Amino acid sequence: MKYRQSLLATAMLMAAAPTAAAAQGLSAQEAADLRAQVAALKAQVDRLEARLNAVPPSGDIQSASTPPANAATPPKLAVAEPEKPKTNIKWKGAPQLSLGDATFKVSGRIQIDGAYLSVPDSVNDRAQGYSNEIRRLRFGASGVLGGGFGYKLDAELSDNTIDIVDTYITYQNKKLLVTFGNQNQFQSLDELISDSTGSVMERAAFTDAFGFERRLGLSVQYRSKLVVAQGGIFSDSIDSLSNSSDGVAGGDENNSFGLDGRIVIMPKVGDLQLHFGGSYHWRDFQRLSEAPVRYRQRPYTHTANSRFLSTPNIKAEGERHYGFELAGSRGRLFFAGEGHWLRASRRDLADPTFFGAYAEVGYFLTKGDTRPLEDGIFGRTDPANPVSEGGPGAWQIAFRYDYLNLNDKGIVGGTQNAYIAGLVWTPINYLRFNANYAHLVYTDAAILAGDRADYSADVMALRAELDF
Repeated sequence: MKYRQSLLATAMLMAAAPTAAAAQGLSAQEAADLRAQVAALKAQVDRLEARLNAVPPSGDIQSASTPPANAATPPKLAVAEPEKPKTNIKWKGAPQLSLGDATFKVSGRIQIDGAYLSVPDSVNDRAQGYSNEIRRLRFGASGVLGGGFGYKLDAELSDNTIDIVDTYITYQNKKLLVTFGNQNQFQSLDELISDSTGSVMERAAFTDAFGFERRLGLSVQYRSKLVVAQGGIFSDSIDSLSNSSDGVAGGDENNSFGLDGRIVIMPKVGDLQLHFGGSYHWRDFQRLSEAPVRYRQRPYTHTANSRFLSTPNIKAEGERHYGFELAGSRGRLFFAGEGHWLRASRRDLADPTFFGAYAEVGYFLTKGDTRPLEDGIFGRTDPANPVSEGGPGAWQIAFRYDYLNLNDKGIVGGTQNAYIAGLVWTPINYLRFNANYAHLVYTDAAILAGDRADYSADVMALRAELDF
């Protein structure tokens, strides 16, 4: 402030100098010299004013650095504000929201089944004839939280009860995925394929008969284009661990646990994508060994609750089972096959070994449609020419042979030879219509036809499904 007052006083003296010189009667030469001094003083004042303008308004001129006399006024620096992450919405059967690294997507599934079971008139069971059900009604959400962490939460209404399905927390670092929660245990290819992307309506008979299910556990997966390696430690299913399942078969009495592992090699030969896999599973029943276990299966359709194959109660201490997988996909053609052996460990008795297997081949009738085979499973088919764009959608046919043998070491549970044909129409993404026919040949069936345990059955089944 004082500096500005000094400049003002100097300017006033400059303005008054010529008048004062005239009043004192100076000579022309003296007046010219005085004018030169005033001009020099004015130039100095201009330089000082320029330096003063270079100081920030809130700054102290005493502490400001002094630029050269001929320096221009420095421009003010703009401070860049951090860019805010944008919210994006994509349609993947349902809205998927993303904000920076985080995502959130609602998911759901509706499956409506109807079936007709034809068996000999002498079969004394009310499962025969027409039946229908809401096979699955699922609702959930999934997403990522950032930093490699993610989650999935699914609940399902099935058999008139609400079940917790995929419910877990994940951490992913490049090719490594860690999962903690209720999840599949890498039992077999057919079990790990989504029920909304299978080639036929029901999975292989051994997957249900051997009790494949989701269980609470911790798993680690390594996935690359050539290799998938999976392993984990698991306890039991969530409903078996709940207090409502208390007693020797559940709740806080259930201390069973198991180890599961699976490895898949996926070489590609030209246009042919191949899949070779194997899995091994070990489970100790612990306190569950006090309760008997049974292995059984329905007649292909889930709408019929009767088990036409079933072992008697077995006092087992644990299980050991393993399986082998082969699959391939090339253009419209795909094929798959598996074999799986389960050995029930009994104390002081021979251990029975049960066996199941299937082989299938399928083909797309519509041009440009394929069944992708990657990450160790078959994936979803996106129609190349959906109905929404004036096309026919994707049409595929499949033929499967399904075998199950529950007879061994004095245990008689029956055998099944099933011949299955399937037709699937996918008009648009996430919507499918499935029609199946199955001819089942039983020996040693658990449900008798009069006095006979050997006979055949036929199933016609339809399914409409929406999955997003």
